[in-house]
Amino acid sequence: MSVIFDQSNGQYSLHTKNYSYIMQEKEGFLLHLYWGKKIFGDCSYMFREQGRAAFSPRMENCDGFILDDIPLEYPCWGRADMRTPALEITNPDGSVIVDLRVVGRRIEKGKQGIKGLPAVYTENESECETLVVEMLDSVSNIAVELYYCVLEDYDIITRYTKIINKGDSEVRIDAAASAAVDFDHIKFDVISNFGTHCRERNIERAPLTHGRYIMSSRRGASSHVHNPFLILTSPTADEVSGDAYGFVLVYSGNFTAEIAATQFDSARAVIGLNPDSFCWTLGAGEEFTTPECVMSYSGEGLDTLSYNFSRVFRERLARGKYRDVRRPVLLNSWEACYFGFDSERLIKIGDSCAELGIELMVIDDGWFGKRNNDNCSLGDWYVNEEKMPGGIKRISDHLNAKGVKLGIWFEPEMISPDSDLYRAHPDWCLHYDNRPRSEGRYQLILDLTRQDVCDYIYESVAKVLREGGISYVKWDFNRNMSEAGAMLLGKDRQREVDFRYYLGLYSVLERLNEEFPDVLFESCSGGGGRFDAGMLYYMPQVWTSDNSDAIERLRIQYGTSLVYPMSAMSAHVSASPNHQTAHVTPFDTRFTVALTGSFGYELDPTALSSEEQQKVRETAELYKEYGEMLAKGRYHRLRDPHNEPCSAWCTVSEDKSVCVAGYVLTHVRLYGNNERVQLRGLDPDAIYKERFTGATYRGDQLMNFGLHAPTTLEFHSILWILEKID
Repeated sequence: MSVIFDQSNGQYSLHTKNYSYIMQEKEGFLLHLYWGKKIFGDCSYMFREQGRAAFSPRMENCDGFILDDIPLEYPCWGRADMRTPALEITNPDGSVIVDLRVVGRRIEKGKQGIKGLPAVYTENESECETLVVEMLDSVSNIAVELYYCVLEDYDIITRYTKIINKGDSEVRIDAAASAAVDFDHIKFDVISNFGTHCRERNIERAPLTHGRYIMSSRRGASSHVHNPFLILTSPTADEVSGDAYGFVLVYSGNFTAEIAATQFDSARAVIGLNPDSFCWTLGAGEEFTTPECVMSYSGEGLDTLSYNFSRVFRERLARGKYRDVRRPVLLNSWEACYFGFDSERLIKIGDSCAELGIELMVIDDGWFGKRNNDNCSLGDWYVNEEKMPGGIKRISDHLNAKGVKLGIWFEPEMISPDSDLYRAHPDWCLHYDNRPRSEGRYQLILDLTRQDVCDYIYESVAKVLREGGISYVKWDFNRNMSEAGAMLLGKDRQREVDFRYYLGLYSVLERLNEEFPDVLFESCSGGGGRFDAGMLYYMPQVWTSDNSDAIERLRIQYGTSLVYPMSAMSAHVSASPNHQTAHVTPFDTRFTVALTGSFGYELDPTALSSEEQQKVRETAELYKEYGEMLAKGRYHRLRDPHNEPCSAWCTVSEDKSVCVAGYVLTHVRLYGNNERVQLRGLDPDAIYKERFTGATYRGDQLMNFGLHAPTTLEFHSILWILEKID
């Protein structure tokens, strides 16, 4: 059993394959005792109240707990815990007190979905046990159910919270986190991510110090700036040793992830909806459910923590036809022609794709309305017949006859002021009637809190997919929210807009997934501005960054790999010199870097030399041969491009019979070191043969000594493909 409740001492024991999470009821409170390597037995001794008041009051006439100094499982605001709360409510009498006590519990087989929200799922109930702890504030009649879903084999615990108003009057939820964990020490390093457009998910690591460390978004999306995950490690932890704790929020909007070190050298982690941009009016008898938080622990460093997350997100968050298979080799038309195309140009590019072994051509921005630049027509999802006489079907029929499928770009959540849709429905965008409407990229955001808007988006996209022979959709989102008013909601509910917007978006995506199960959907937001677990539930891959430069991508992909599967990361070979950085990078390096993800090309195939065309043919075939192994295999980070003059990695098949490894030198050192790359995850007793050289090695040699790497040619790389022969 993965969930055990001991009535004699009030202890809850949650066990995954390799770790335990222990809680205890005491005087009605739910205390956190332990999270770490697997343990058993009575853990009551672990709770220690030291009586450190420091101006913090005790409960019940100075005889009860000092809430400010005990480890609470779901802390609330208003009594005597002065730390960051998980839950904050304004009651009908104006008080902001929430005093939750345990009133019951239940243990259920399997895992329920969360209505209207993406969440980890199971394929049969034996994969998971769910603990629901029932809590109640007996004065306000606010009930809270804490859900702990234990996926034992995946080393994953998911958490979310349901808040139920059992009173007679409405209340206002001012903060509702998905999960909180109290630790009894602050001996952690915090691994944080930061970035901007074209520079996503850079990684920093620093010791936790006193005060609050917060990563968050109020941008109306999970954002390029911070990604909704938080990782804590022991100070000496590395890829293969030490403690690592991870939290990932399954949500695409405004979030917060916090770790705070207290005056008593304890720490509290909180993750969930951003309370700075949220509140929710909860009527009598109504309930509110938070997004899901996915948690994991590794006692063997970051490599295992990343594996736990990537495995569950690939196998039990992503869904549908493309979940477990390699994705088609694609070419996106954007860097080939930008807005400057017509049907004949696209057909010529598609013919080149067929000759080069590319399986899917994507028509990017510019095919609809009067769209010849980025200042008009978003919302007018009908074909521009002047550019594309005969429509999309003419192109798809031509390409399909040559064995090439067709994909298309949409930005359905947006509306251009210069569009037929805006002229007909100027009230359909997020706005306040008495405020100017700020434009980003000449566009506004549609109000997805409205059902009529959601229906329009669904029908507009579905009509094109029904008629056009489309097998792939790139779904873009190219600005952050401002003036985010939803006029139908009323003035007292405007801080509900972000959450209601994403409920609307998720409902549209669910409908499209149901009607078009054979379409591969790819999420995009100027690249990685909405690369989050929420979107992966509906779209199994994401355009990782608009920055397609191979050298720049090394850092971006390294940061992405901390929690997300490589199959979710779209990575393409672009032209050289790169159109953004002007880097001149060898084709082999661009391919080696792109091979780690779902693979494709961002270039003009009609402009390639014969030598480059042959490179495309060869690399497309290599991906077809190894793509499924790369999607399902275990990815290992071997060298850190944030702190070293190189990057290295390898992916090993589930049965350890194949290893694909890459190395890129980013900065030349004169008289370079004796550089070698030690691989990871192989069978130490097996013999492996390298595909390109024919050399053979034992697995233990490859892991303990490694392979020699280049040290003298900047931006050059080496790709090794090792296959077990004995």
